[in-house]
Amino acid sequence: MRAEAGALVKSAAGHDKGSYFFILKEDGEYIYLVDGKYRRLDCPKKKKKKHVEPLLWEKHSPGDKIRENKKVTDEEIKYFIRCFKREEQVVRR
Repeated sequence: MRAEAGALVKSAAGHDKGSYFFILKEDGEYIYLVDGKYRRLDCPKKKKKKHVEPLLWEKHSPGDKIRENKKVTDEEIKYFIRCFKREEQVVRR
């Protein structure tokens, strides 16, 4: 799976290793990440593509709105990531 706009990713390197983000946009070898809490839509985190791990997610998500250039809020992103983490913890047990 490619790291493209709207994709849910997990940071694989850096001080935020293990954190979840949505890709807001791409720019060459860099991507801009948002999590709705610490990295909001008005101040995305710039990171190299090779430092993230794309995750497969087939249900509706804020990433769909990002891909379609629709309005998405920080609260939607934050809520989705929180629910995703909770669901992932249940699956791992």
